[in-house]
Amino acid sequence: MLIGCTCFAKPSQPSRFFVAMVLSQTAIYSLKATLYLADRQDTGPTRVDEIATALDVPRNYLSKILHVMTRSGLLESMRGPNGGFTLVRSPEGLMLADVVAPFHDIANESGCLLGRDECRDDDPCPAHHRWRSASAALKSFFRETSIADLARDDCSPVI
Repeated sequence: MLIGCTCFAKPSQPSRFFVAMVLSQTAIYSLKATLYLADRQDTGPTRVDEIATALDVPRNYLSKILHVMTRSGLLESMRGPNGGFTLVRSPEGLMLADVVAPFHDIANESGCLLGRDECRDDDPCPAHHRWRSASAALKSFFRETSIADLARDDCSPVI
């Protein structure tokens, strides 16, 4: 179960910097919400209020994120007193790249780490050659890691 997992805790400042460098806050929230829904996939639809409270995310912001994910085919939304959100695919078939794609296209990102408009092998920035391999590893991680992989990994409880 992921509820006691530190992945739902507020990150420390150094890790927040690194993650923000790679993903937007919206993409991070989409991953957290997906992990939360994967943990509850056998309980039926989960209401946005529950998810927002558990993840300490602003409810309206999260609602917009979940609706984008629904329009992208990642979630199903049900209205009514027993409504809420569920995953469309199994956690095993849902890759991290799929979850963040509506908010951050990691798979096709080719930006320069230092923000240059053009950064190529024949005209590299100072970070180009090192960043190229790190960026490739990052893309591979998102393409090859499923929500189930993260749900299976052990994590420390929130203290």
